[in-house]
Amino acid sequence: MQIKPILAAMRRHKAGTILIGFQIALTLAIVCNALFIIHGRMARVSRPSGVNETNLFVISNVWAGNLSDHETAVQIQADLDALLQLGSVEDATALNSFPLHGSGWDNIIRMKPDQIHMTTDSSIYLSDDHTLNTLGVKLIAGRNFTANEVQALSIQTMASWPVIIVSKDLATLLFPKGDALGKQIYATNNNTPSTIIGISDTLQSHMMDSDDNAFAYNAVLVPMREVGSGYIHYLIRARPGQLAAAMREAPKALIAQNRMRIFYANDGEVTFAKVRAKAYERDYGMAVLLVIVSAVLLAITAAGIVGLTSFWVGQRRRQIGVRRALGATQGDILSYFMTENLLIAVGGIVVGTLLAIGINLWMVTHYGVAYLSGSYLLVAAIALLLLGQGAVFAPALRASRVSPIEATRTA
Repeated sequence: MQIKPILAAMRRHKAGTILIGFQIALTLAIVCNALFIIHGRMARVSRPSGVNETNLFVISNVWAGNLSDHETAVQIQADLDALLQLGSVEDATALNSFPLHGSGWDNIIRMKPDQIHMTTDSSIYLSDDHTLNTLGVKLIAGRNFTANEVQALSIQTMASWPVIIVSKDLATLLFPKGDALGKQIYATNNNTPSTIIGISDTLQSHMMDSDDNAFAYNAVLVPMREVGSGYIHYLIRARPGQLAAAMREAPKALIAQNRMRIFYANDGEVTFAKVRAKAYERDYGMAVLLVIVSAVLLAITAAGIVGLTSFWVGQRRRQIGVRRALGATQGDILSYFMTENLLIAVGGIVVGTLLAIGINLWMVTHYGVAYLSGSYLLVAAIALLLLGQGAVFAPALRASRVSPIEATRTA
């Protein structure tokens, strides 16, 4: 195949050539970055919470009456006792927040009392001696809280946390040598230290914003029930195969203890599967939107290639007929248009690669995303080459079937 005639034809049709080349470049730049973002979102969605999410559900409760701190503490314990008496319930705990919740209490972590800048940030889970078992999180070192260590306090009356349990990621961050057990850290705003008595396996933070990825697995469990806020989250683990029964019976058991309570309208009682879906709904939505945008762009690009090639075939029918009369085979004509489109696509891919890198650098600067991997550029380039060649094949095949006589008659 002679390249010079193809280049000459492309120069005579500059507008169409530039239009398709720019369309390929823009599609490559957008699709490449879209694939990169989609992969990042899906990787984020698939992060483990550390929780055994099967058979786990949440009941969020707001007190309707004006209970004192002591009355609230007594009521919470009565509620938990009632839940544990249900045959469908394996275990239950009361928390201020939980992994994937999206809101809760986080606090700075310091290694020294006079430290000005924080060492890191961490979720604070006000928990009890049933929390780890209910969540399905195992201790990898140390011990669990005892019932006597669990305090019922408001944030205002809280003085310190003598003992705490930390997630293994936080323990590794604070004590890289692996000797966190028994060490003291400062997890409150006062200068009272807390002793690490246990290290849990992986446990995700409640913080779900993308800016909090650095703290995604920092968690501190504190033996405390918060009684001054007016709300509480009951996490309940149903026995295997009895999730539906537990979800029917648990609210009734709570109401039987005290009717003066309100369950949240939208998430008063939800399975942990729904908690996960809600936590990542923006990520799913972004991924679906980018998939749709990418598919539309690819379809428009393919349609543009088909339309322009069909137009060129109609304009060049006489030239095709002359070439056929001079001995060009159908394969030669087919190869001509395929090569012509390949050259345009390669030019568009080169420009699109530079544009994709530029867009990524802009997002790195303004939104803190990661740098674009070369594998995405390679995959997007190959996909567009295949798409372009596939789109041009049908009109090129029609061109190759034009007979010399038909071409000259229509000239």
